[in-house]
Amino acid sequence: HVALVRNVNVGQRGHPSTAQLLAAFADAGAVDAVSYQSNGTVVFSAPADLAGPLAQDAVVALARATGLESEVFTRPLEWLQPVVDEHGSAADAPLRELTLHDGPGLQSDDPAVIEAERLARCTVLEAGEGWAVILNHRPEQGNATPLVERVIGSPASSRGIPTITRLYEKFGGASTD
Repeated sequence: HVALVRNVNVGQRGHPSTAQLLAAFADAGAVDAVSYQSNGTVVFSAPADLAGPLAQDAVVALARATGLESEVFTRPLEWLQPVVDEHGSAADAPLRELTLHDGPGLQSDDPAVIEAERLARCTVLEAGEGWAVILNHRPEQGNATPLVERVIGSPASSRGIPTITRLYEKFGGASTD
């Protein structure tokens, strides 16, 4: 599974270290957890029905150890395959982000989505319950999280499509159940 821990930049001032992040996952039962890059992305093994609760337990353990309270969003690695297939090789892939959240799917004709797109200078390309792929209109801007959070009124976490593609290629999307 992959976990996107919101607002964690391991090793930066005020953020947990990689060791603290992985210790939190180990404390929750994911002793094989691997930190991917420095953005709070963690790959771990767990039965499908336990992955979400395990990741939630990990952020609770992380908060106890570091004082940093955060949210986490999980998906099976193989869930990423259609996202990578659809968006990973697009010419504008560096402008695209995958956002995970706990809200409903975004509707492109929803006035709140249209206004959020205008304010954030990005466009919802594809969305479903708990996720969206967003196209930023300007290079090196990541506006997917603020757009989604504005629309659904709750936390979200995003990673660039190039990051998601590399993660999927590295870990192979093999089932961990």
